[in-house]
Amino acid sequence: MRVFFLFVSISLLCAIAFSDHNEKHNGNEDKEHGGHKKVHHHSDEKHDHRDHHHSNESMPCLKIAPYNAHFSFSLYRKIAADNPTENIFLSPVSISTAFAMLSLGARGQTLKQITEGLSFNTTEISEEEIHKGFQHLLHMLNDPNSEMQLNSGNALFIDKDFQIIQKFVEDAKQFYEAEPVSTDFHNTEEATKQINSYAEKKTNGKITELLSTVDEKTLLVLINYIYFRGQWEKPFEKENTVDGEFHVDKDTVVTVPMMHKNGMYNVAYDDQLGCTVVLMPYKGNATALFILPDEGKLRQVEEALETPVVKSWRKIFRRRSVNLTLPKFSISATLDLVKELTKLGVTDVFSDGSNLSGITEAPPLRVSKAVHKALLSIDETGTEAAGVTGMELMPMMVPSRIEFNKPFLIIIYGQETRSNYFMGRIMNPKK
Repeated sequence: MRVFFLFVSISLLCAIAFSDHNEKHNGNEDKEHGGHKKVHHHSDEKHDHRDHHHSNESMPCLKIAPYNAHFSFSLYRKIAADNPTENIFLSPVSISTAFAMLSLGARGQTLKQITEGLSFNTTEISEEEIHKGFQHLLHMLNDPNSEMQLNSGNALFIDKDFQIIQKFVEDAKQFYEAEPVSTDFHNTEEATKQINSYAEKKTNGKITELLSTVDEKTLLVLINYIYFRGQWEKPFEKENTVDGEFHVDKDTVVTVPMMHKNGMYNVAYDDQLGCTVVLMPYKGNATALFILPDEGKLRQVEEALETPVVKSWRKIFRRRSVNLTLPKFSISATLDLVKELTKLGVTDVFSDGSNLSGITEAPPLRVSKAVHKALLSIDETGTEAAGVTGMELMPMMVPSRIEFNKPFLIIIYGQETRSNYFMGRIMNPKK
């Protein structure tokens, strides 16, 4: 008899199906960067400390932050190396939250691989500290008093006849705020509608069809979602947006709407790696790093992308007058997490060696599918239309011109939680 366990992470979306062993699987902080020379645009202005955020180091979410950061950069580098010419966009914190929640039901080698695959070292941090860290992280993300809209949560759609271990349900609810929802998977049409309606509501209509259908033998669907809507501290003026050229490569040029703004921005130049970095804050505690590699340096920058390098950029930011050009675009990307996490050593949970006995004492379960879908929209006001404009006093100096008119990288991170919410590479904003 087949049993299925679907696991869905939205931000996103990560759909994972589980089946028993008797069915054949069908388908498949931080030292300084050693010797790294840092050169920035020279300025007589003082160093801007705006991005230096002082947090209580004992906060549970900060205990998991360095591990989550290491996981996000490791995963990104592997994906980037395997997809050198494609757009990339993912939510590392969504993927790590999803699999951390799954680890509540994992045992033995399966648990060890998931934990280590997420870059945790259990000789330094306990399982309890990991789950409490994610518990606190979710609490921070869902702060109703924040100036930005950032919501994250989880749900358990449980077959009405499925005998799931109660402790798994309780722990998922305690640590991951997972809502248990009784579902009749024998009525596949209604079950699919129920899950898709949930996903659509939690993503404010961005994800309208999470699942095309569910198998009637499905027993459990887990959903993790993150929805982010941010407004730039310094929005672009819509009337200044005009069509311009984006150079995908030496042979390909596409026309896209280009946003323009003169303003004061934190800027750094790394002449060792060959890239310009612009920090663009959102209202609230989130910031976007836009990374523009020099010609021919994209691969070099991506291969070096890690916490110490990003920290070194933050130390050399200088506030400068900038004439900034940035494309207005929306992209979506899909990742096969079975393929990507296998490269990070997570193998058993996708095979007949899976041990998820903490979820059910019924037929053994394994993950047969893991898909992560993410979407990003950048416009004049931020990540979604909202709209506030403001005035800024500019110093009397000739502004630097920085044009994001060729492939670039983006990291959206939380200053308070020290988490990489989203990471991506924009090779072609028209795709």
